[in-house]
Amino acid sequence: MTTPPTTVTATGLSLRYGGTHALDGVSLRLTRGVTGLLGPNGAGKTTLLRVLATAVPPDRGEFTALGHDPGTSAGRLALRRALGYLPQTPGFHPDFTAFAFVDYVAILKELTDRAARHREVRRVLDAVDLADVRGKRIKRLSGGMRQRVALAAALVGDPGFLVLDEPTVGLDPEQRMRFRGLIAEAGEGRTVLLSTHQTEDVAMLCHRVVVLAQGRVRFEGTPAELTARAAGRVWSSAERDPAALAGWRTGTGTFRNVGDPPEGAHLLEPTLEDGYLLTLDSESRTVTA
Repeated sequence: MTTPPTTVTATGLSLRYGGTHALDGVSLRLTRGVTGLLGPNGAGKTTLLRVLATAVPPDRGEFTALGHDPGTSAGRLALRRALGYLPQTPGFHPDFTAFAFVDYVAILKELTDRAARHREVRRVLDAVDLADVRGKRIKRLSGGMRQRVALAAALVGDPGFLVLDEPTVGLDPEQRMRFRGLIAEAGEGRTVLLSTHQTEDVAMLCHRVVVLAQGRVRFEGTPAELTARAAGRVWSSAERDPAALAGWRTGTGTFRNVGDPPEGAHLLEPTLEDGYLLTLDSESRTVTA
């Protein structure tokens, strides 16, 4: 099987806020397709995305994306022209229409030919299924529609590198499923880095996954490899096992436990979430030790 070419390479990225290491020597490689970025609150996910989106420079380390080195003025400008960024909390002017906002972003991306720019704005609004409400003011759109406006803005200019910071947060299940479909389509032929708290987003969308904790990469591989970390370490019981790392009651009334099973335990098939929990637990024990 041919290994896909690397499109983004980061080496030793570090950034401090006061006395806190938001990023502590982060190194990773991305290829085309959707890579999921998992981690607890405070892990450094948003900081990493801001660095890769050239919104803030690292204190140490370097990265290249799509052949561009943002450590130089020319490289930073070239990368920004090839980049789409959806921040965790997109900023909108509430009185802008969906069309006007995306058109404004297109102008910032240096699409100067008015007719061509408007064709591009209509294209991305159609791609996120907002063609029918493009003349509606953003303040009158639902939360899910606003997120799609933000994604349309990120897609303007057909960027080769798309950075998405928790785009499904706050969406209801139907909106989340719709948005997953849009992200999957966006990942065809381009590099997408998706930060999320939803392990099901990663399981459904991503061909690679990175786990970040306390500013460091704790896992980088495929979803199947992360899931395999929990093989033989998930079991069911009538009561929650106090020795388990985590345990919860299922719909059938039994408990699903994750950790080190007792002898003779009824083992269950692991999920990606199980592997993720065990990865975080392993990191916690390492730090404590």
